[in-house]
Amino acid sequence: MERTLVLVKPDAMQRGLAGEVIGRLERRGLRIAAMKLIQIDTALAKRHYAEHEGKPFFPGLVEYITSSPVIAAVLEGPNAIQVVRNTVGATNPVEAAPGSIRADYGLERGRNLVHASDSPASGEREAALFFSPGEIISWARDTDRWIVE
Repeated sequence: MERTLVLVKPDAMQRGLAGEVIGRLERRGLRIAAMKLIQIDTALAKRHYAEHEGKPFFPGLVEYITSSPVIAAVLEGPNAIQVVRNTVGATNPVEAAPGSIRADYGLERGRNLVHASDSPASGEREAALFFSPGEIISWARDTDRWIVE
């Protein structure tokens, strides 16, 4: 079972889209393994976006992600990373596939509503930034047998 980190970013929170984002991912068949509302501080933001440090947009990225509470969630399921990335759409909402979250609700790259891990290694690293091992719970839903062979 693959896991991925999803952040419902400040613009989605401020626009009242948190339930829509999480709901779409659940309706795809993914299971919530952990979820919480948090205010990301500057230190955590810098660790989360460490790969972008030194790039011109880095300070604005840190300012943005710390500007409002976010929902951090770990979702699990078969091919969870690719399923989430397809559901949220391309980073630039203008290039996102019709029907994806970013295509339906976004206009600009800098306000793209959702963070989604891009690989299994990133998913593990990022989940560990936001959750302790005891906060992530693997469980079975009765409906899983109707979703996964």
